[in-house]
Amino acid sequence: MTYYTVTFQPGSKKVRVKRGETLLAAALDAGIVMNSACGGQGLCGKCRVIVKKGAVIARPSGHVTSGEIKKGVVLACEATVQGNAEVRIAQSSRVENDREKRPRPEVEEISPVAPNGPGLTAMDFPLVKKIYAELPQPSLNDNISDLDRIYRELEPGHGSVLFTANLSQVKQLGALLRENDFKVTVSLVDKDASSEIISIEPNTCSNENYGMAFDIGTTTVTGQLVNLATGKVIATAIAYNKQISFGSDVITRIVYASDAQGLQKLNRAILANIDEIIRDLCREHDIRVSDIMAVMIGGNTTMMHLLLNIDPTFIRREPYVPTTNMIDIVRASELGIHINPNGVSACVPGVSTYIGPDITAGILSSGLADSQDVSLLVDIGTNSEVVLGNREWMVGCSASAGPAFEGSGVTCGLRAISGAIEKVSIGSGETVRVKTIGDKPPKGICGSGYISLLREMFTHGLIDRDGRIRSDKKTKRVRKTKSGVEYVVVYKKDADATRDIAITDADIDNLKRSKGAIYSALVTLVKKMELTFDSVTRIYIAGGFGTYLDIASAVSIGLLPDIERSRYSFIGNSSLAGVRRCLFSRQARRSVKEIAKKVTYIDLSTEAKYMDEYIASLFFPHTDLTRFPSVGRGTEQGRG
Repeated sequence: MTYYTVTFQPGSKKVRVKRGETLLAAALDAGIVMNSACGGQGLCGKCRVIVKKGAVIARPSGHVTSGEIKKGVVLACEATVQGNAEVRIAQSSRVENDREKRPRPEVEEISPVAPNGPGLTAMDFPLVKKIYAELPQPSLNDNISDLDRIYRELEPGHGSVLFTANLSQVKQLGALLRENDFKVTVSLVDKDASSEIISIEPNTCSNENYGMAFDIGTTTVTGQLVNLATGKVIATAIAYNKQISFGSDVITRIVYASDAQGLQKLNRAILANIDEIIRDLCREHDIRVSDIMAVMIGGNTTMMHLLLNIDPTFIRREPYVPTTNMIDIVRASELGIHINPNGVSACVPGVSTYIGPDITAGILSSGLADSQDVSLLVDIGTNSEVVLGNREWMVGCSASAGPAFEGSGVTCGLRAISGAIEKVSIGSGETVRVKTIGDKPPKGICGSGYISLLREMFTHGLIDRDGRIRSDKKTKRVRKTKSGVEYVVVYKKDADATRDIAITDADIDNLKRSKGAIYSALVTLVKKMELTFDSVTRIYIAGGFGTYLDIASAVSIGLLPDIERSRYSFIGNSSLAGVRRCLFSRQARRSVKEIAKKVTYIDLSTEAKYMDEYIASLFFPHTDLTRFPSVGRGTEQGRG
């Protein structure tokens, strides 16, 4: 087998690959994440690279012409390596800002309950608890076994909980106790009705006990480093999901997983995300990776299957049944996560294919399942989930909104990172003002920015109710291109971008369908339970998207119902918050299992009126303006 070296620019990353390997596969081997929405099928045209020198064979396609190929422009998924080569990844193909660090995030911190004996009470027992114990030394009058001596010391804090220990710990126990004057730290993993000793260490190190909470999204992976002894959140990191190179949506990845070695590649990609976040956060905060004893994980059902290396094929085949909605606590090493060799990993349980662990975790953290009042949880994303209910009952559904609000599938889309436009204000004449995340030069438009932009364009008559840009408007910002009409938001000279930042008719149509899918899901679910929006006390907006969302703008375009603004609550990454609670609390772990059992899934595809609601919502704000009285009046007065 012949191997060649491929050098990727920028960054001069080198990798050796077999002859005939695609440049996309070579980039993955080099740890480079590229845009490849179609999963390397040559359909999306987003993995464009420029071959600077070397032997690469490519064929013309609908995305790259023969003239471009002569200039070295190729699709990475369709270009094969035939010799040593140097390649530059096109700006549009790069997944930038792969890591964002958020030290000391403003999130709820869990305060541990005062210790009862050597351990915490059953209401607040972290997934792994370290307990320091000074054991009475054996004598002729106290001659129970070494292991029973430890069990006896633990019992006052745990009542009738059953204790177990694995053989590897027992083998070294006798010498360990005597060499350390019977002073040891015991690590217990909580298994609801039992506790297993997973580690016995010399002397006191009970405060050196850390855990990681992860929310695995289709687009991003968020990890949070926490101190299990103090309940403190140390830091949070967000990274692009490396599986993006295999497809931007779950269906594409499921299809990819069915190919030879596809599942293993997707599994390795997400494990690389997890390991990198753990390693980087530990290094930045001077914590040993070996002190990470527990990892708790949430995410949508497909992402969890890929993490667990479980074939997700049947998720997309009727009747759309996952292999599992819940997995028991396992050694982290069994999953391929590198923490303390004795450390454990657990996953939050899910409900169904479309209501995954990320949503049950969100229900837990929002408090919806504890309230007597009826509330709505809305998690806006590629697959937007909606849960309606209270402590007595809960129903949920999923709407395929597409990735437009996450910055994908739109011309100048960007996820919510520094430099993303989050708010737009259109003034008189040619004046357009934008606000970006971090007040950085604009790079593109994130989901909340698109919602703000659509509201402004609709208010100023730049688009009609059908969402078409009005080319009759006398403004230089509206212009015709080969692909249709577009409106320029920021000119290239004022942006940190390679082109004018603009919105097109096609973009608006994409966004319109996304907002329509979400609103019609809300309406259908509420009507299904014979309720109205007046019956809903609170609407929780979850996810990173909601962090920057302006409710008035969302209502104005028909994304959210026109109710009092005070009834809306932003709860951020509710999945991560719920996962973190489960990492800290036995009661939370029990509660989330009950939530998963209680939620009834409603399949919108079987609801006859859903499609009627969806079609009616494909206008701004809606075909029925009586549903949006504040928009019809052109004012937000009197709505909170």
